[in-house]
Amino acid sequence: MKNILNRLIQHDTLTREEAENVLIQISNGDHNSSQIAAFLTVYMMRNTTIAELEGFRDAMLQLCIPVDFSAYNTIDLCGTGGDGKDTFNISTLAAFVTAGAGIKVAKHGNYGVSSISGSSNVMEQMGIRFSSNPDFLNRCMDQAGIAVLHAPLFHPAMKNVGPIRKELGVKTFFNMLGPMTNPAAPKNQLVGVFSLELARMYAYLYQKTDLNFTIIHSLDGYDEISLTGPAKSISNTTETFLKPEDFGVSLLQQSEIRGGDSIAASAKIFTGILAGQGTKAQNNVVCANAAAAIATVNKTPLKAAFELAEESLLSGKALQTLKKIQELSR
Repeated sequence: MKNILNRLIQHDTLTREEAENVLIQISNGDHNSSQIAAFLTVYMMRNTTIAELEGFRDAMLQLCIPVDFSAYNTIDLCGTGGDGKDTFNISTLAAFVTAGAGIKVAKHGNYGVSSISGSSNVMEQMGIRFSSNPDFLNRCMDQAGIAVLHAPLFHPAMKNVGPIRKELGVKTFFNMLGPMTNPAAPKNQLVGVFSLELARMYAYLYQKTDLNFTIIHSLDGYDEISLTGPAKSISNTTETFLKPEDFGVSLLQQSEIRGGDSIAASAKIFTGILAGQGTKAQNNVVCANAAAAIATVNKTPLKAAFELAEESLLSGKALQTLKKIQELSR
């Protein structure tokens, strides 16, 4: 590691193979916590190259415990986090709305590191069981239309990194890796990223796979469709800007999509929206992200996809999805 750190401090970059190897070494416990912290810190001070990101991703996928959902046409709705916006759990809510609309969701998530309440924090608060048991996960997929994949259970090799990330409390390159390392290898992905540069990197790497994808970055910094302004969208075939009017809704203020100041408050917002008590702004931003997921899978026009998402939310189908997975978790 000393050689790697010296090179990185001198502004050198790693090859794909070197990046893959160093992450495998970290997972094997070959480096101490101070070295790991220094390694992560370097990447907070400079951009990760495409080759490095590809190597880190390959190592994570090589080391993970896979989940076989090949019988389903699944999608993951997952953001990188790290945008510093402290919204409520929009992409997780959108995942339940998407599942309520009849699309199978393999939801990859983790505890918040740089945010108050990550996807796993709010779902744990609501009594959803985290498990890597294939029978349980397949029951969730069959009966609820969604399976929750809590990242630490499927990436046990990262146990040496998790406590350090938590202590640092800021985004690291692991934020970039989260959406790329879903252990179920979903056939479709709606991924939100915290920068336009990262959106380009994702697009480059995803175009080398057979994944059906949509990458989102709101130009005012959100790692999801925020409806507070235009969002860049990159898919397998097109690049475009998504505006609120594309979904048939109005521009929002940032204050309208802010989250709770605790995990409990975030869970209250979450259940309130699914129970039909959300504000128009909250409902619209959730349905816009679910619409992007539905459109990714079904190639449905955005406005029609938004109507499907809205029907899932307002009819209670999304809430029933939550209740079913809570029931299965008991």
